[in-house]
Amino acid sequence: MTTLLHIDASPRGDRSVSRKLSKSFVEHWLTHEPGATIISRDVGRAPPPLITEAWVAAAFTAPGDRTAEQNDELRLSDELIDELERANVIVIGAPMHNYGMSAALKSWFDKVIRIDKTFSFDLARGDFPLEPILRGKTLVVLSSRGEFGFGPGGVRESMNHLETHIFTCAHYLGVQESHLIAVDYQEFNDERYRRSVADAFAAIPVLVRQCLGIDGPVDVAAE
Repeated sequence: MTTLLHIDASPRGDRSVSRKLSKSFVEHWLTHEPGATIISRDVGRAPPPLITEAWVAAAFTAPGDRTAEQNDELRLSDELIDELERANVIVIGAPMHNYGMSAALKSWFDKVIRIDKTFSFDLARGDFPLEPILRGKTLVVLSSRGEFGFGPGGVRESMNHLETHIFTCAHYLGVQESHLIAVDYQEFNDERYRRSVADAFAAIPVLVRQCLGIDGPVDVAAE
């Protein structure tokens, strides 16, 4: 059975488009695999605290040398990494904030990308000393963006620091397969927006079937 780590990063509730997208994805998955385990982590409503000097010092101290205070400092990080390790599929509902991740989602990444937990560091590897420890995970990003043209060749491609950042960091989550479904034009609230919403929700069941191996590979990225 599959374990899905379902992360919502929007601070909004019912008005959040990315929450609706991620909820739809999980619901469609359970339709096909009702026995799947869902781990829910709502960083939008309960954001992890920012990393501090004390946190960094604890993370770079060998486990056997840590003080009780340092173990406490890393307790949430350990919990988040445990959730990540258990998951086969990572589902992230991610709104675009100022062309990048929300602060809450960035803080989640900062807490889970940790030396000797999700990546190793060895200068003997030369110019690329970092290497992921985890393997074989699938990432699904369901994003909402106020403007448009953020995809390849789009008029705002160079301004997209949301999915590009997520997919870069995903390497250190053990991700080997990534997918994106996005809603654009949210701030315009016009026919283009409504069409983008409809296209995104139509793409979700197709992507779920693809991830489960029910259908062959298809292009489901909604831009």
